[in-house]
Amino acid sequence: MSILVNQQQFHLTNGKISYVFHVLKNGQLGHLYFGKALRPDRDYTHFEKYHNPTPASCHTYEDDPAFSLETIRQEYPVYGKGDFREPAILMSQEQKYLANFVYKSHDILEGKPALSGLPATYAASSEAETVLIVLEDVYSGVELHLSYTIFANEAVIARNARVVNKSTTALSVERMMSLSIDLPEAEMDLLHLSGTWSRERHVKTRALEQGIQSISSIRGASSHHHNPFLALKAKDATEHTGEVFGFQFVYSGNFLAQTEVDHYGVARVQLGIHPIGFEWNLAPGEAFQSPEAVMVYSGEGLNGMSQTFHQLYRNHLISEQWKTAERPVLINNWEATYFDFNEEKLIHFAKEAKDLGVELFVLDDGWFGKRNDDRTSLGDWFVDREKLPEGIASLASKVKQAGLKFGLWFEPEMISVDSDLYSEHPEWAVGVPEEHYTLGRNQRVLDYTNPIVVDTIFERMRAIIQATDLDYIKWDMNRNITEAYSAGLDHQGEFFHRYILGVYDLYERLTSEFPNVLFESCAGGGGRFDPALLYYAPQAWASDDTDAVERLKIQYGTSMAYPIYSIGSHVSAVPNHQTLRSTPLSLRADVAYFGTFGYELDPSSLSNEEKDIVKEQIRRYKSFRPLVRDGSFIRLQSPFEGNETAWMIVSSDQKEAIVGWYKASSTPNPRTNQVLKLKGLHYDLAYQVESRTYYGDELMQNGLPLPIEFNGANQAFAERGGDFQSKVFYLKALY
Repeated sequence: MSILVNQQQFHLTNGKISYVFHVLKNGQLGHLYFGKALRPDRDYTHFEKYHNPTPASCHTYEDDPAFSLETIRQEYPVYGKGDFREPAILMSQEQKYLANFVYKSHDILEGKPALSGLPATYAASSEAETVLIVLEDVYSGVELHLSYTIFANEAVIARNARVVNKSTTALSVERMMSLSIDLPEAEMDLLHLSGTWSRERHVKTRALEQGIQSISSIRGASSHHHNPFLALKAKDATEHTGEVFGFQFVYSGNFLAQTEVDHYGVARVQLGIHPIGFEWNLAPGEAFQSPEAVMVYSGEGLNGMSQTFHQLYRNHLISEQWKTAERPVLINNWEATYFDFNEEKLIHFAKEAKDLGVELFVLDDGWFGKRNDDRTSLGDWFVDREKLPEGIASLASKVKQAGLKFGLWFEPEMISVDSDLYSEHPEWAVGVPEEHYTLGRNQRVLDYTNPIVVDTIFERMRAIIQATDLDYIKWDMNRNITEAYSAGLDHQGEFFHRYILGVYDLYERLTSEFPNVLFESCAGGGGRFDPALLYYAPQAWASDDTDAVERLKIQYGTSMAYPIYSIGSHVSAVPNHQTLRSTPLSLRADVAYFGTFGYELDPSSLSNEEKDIVKEQIRRYKSFRPLVRDGSFIRLQSPFEGNETAWMIVSSDQKEAIVGWYKASSTPNPRTNQVLKLKGLHYDLAYQVESRTYYGDELMQNGLPLPIEFNGANQAFAERGGDFQSKVFYLKALY
């Protein structure tokens, strides 16, 4: 790993990738290369092609008509100097845009500096190196700091930007991307993850064309609808071969991720806070810090990109406390009881779950205030004594005495109009007083731009955590922000970013004071499944949709950018509460194994036979739980491309693997040679698979034989048939 500087050319390389940029003759930064590692001892300025003038372009120098920012690949483009593509930054001062940021200095640092108030990847001094470039607007003195970090063992560059107002006049930041890069080749496909509630993060692919293609959110959250992730892949790239560039924004609020293809086939990728509704005012001496964005290069297809993201987040984003900790198998009472419960019912529920092998009982919505439906009591984080007359601490103690850990559901960012807190502080709700406001799930949003609001919720949650000796919190957020206004802000354009900074502040305070509490983030399911929250909550509820067939798509898409040990995945009752589909208990577990694993059902409703099945499912999951946590996840067959889905996890030493295979609908008279070609195994190792032995080469080249499927005539030999088929194989090297 090294950052090499040669005559104002900066080359970041670790033997896996190279990222090269330089100072142009006008003082701005030009991009030269991002991809597979190059020789470290070369001058690559010849990669920049600006010796050929083009028609109608605006050139910088009278005696050099070829030097035009319209055609030069740049690192952090500005507006108003001849580049008519969208800029990375837009700032104004005294009704004039600042557009003359030129190189001033640089500094190379060991490790990776933290971002104040923002979650970001981290690294020790031996694990990363950072170059900080300082640019200065030559007329105002305003500084722009660009930070680039390269990690020792990951094919990743992490970037962020910071504006420092060193002038004597206030300025306004109207657009500020965290990352901008001009790739020389636009003959690629754009892949992103989109959907809505109950079908989050479906894989979408489209060809790049001239113009702008973007995904975004202006909902106040990263959203169910678009994840802050995109990838550009070569036309011939597959899951396992070809070049892929992956980009992700480490942020939980409004975002913009876009690719602009210009008239010469250059693809400009940008990620940052969405400019709509954003304006940040900086007085002299003040600074604004952008969130982090990370970029990945893979020469081994989409799986290579995903595994790089997985390693980055496991090693440099999820907290040290939870990197190697085993996540408990949990059971949540929501779909079993909804609001209808009392202490007796919950204790019986917990004891039944313990007998099955469950390790954590989670009490979901309805334990506080007068919460008998979703119209009341959010903000009143005091136990409902009618349901729990002996209090929440008593319930927690009895659950722990039964041998289980204890968890609670909170929705700390919300307030009900019908609540004591709203009666006392209606001004704490987001929105313009006395004007119409919009409801979502019959609730309003608390103003987290107000530190007093954050302090109040912190104290109330802190009291509950201490009283119960809490082990787990499910942090939910069930509506997006409308009527974005805070009575306490002078500049409403700062609202959305200050709101999410308030969320991070509460997370930071709670996780710092209670490091042993496991947080699981949730936002009406997967409405805020983003890297920033993984910094605080190492697992996230992937979707409210627990139907196993739908979860194949949701979990497959989520794995594009997130480690599967961060994916909350549970077995629920049937008919499923979201789709009304009935699937076998075996399929539901076979899908949920590839995640954190748990249950969303009433254990007392199970037959004795079903209880025995669940006990075996939990025993089996615990046996390979470390592999789910630490292994390399490999996608084999996509649910978006056919009737079958397959994936697998391989240990780092290639001596252990689990394989999941699924078929949603039966096939009449199917083909007779049904095998699944595996990946990532050791060519020369022999693997025990149930009662058979196979070598790695034959499993990868010829395939793993699947159980014989009924074809209408083979009743005596058939091992499977019908809809909703699944099989999980465990592979163990013999020597």
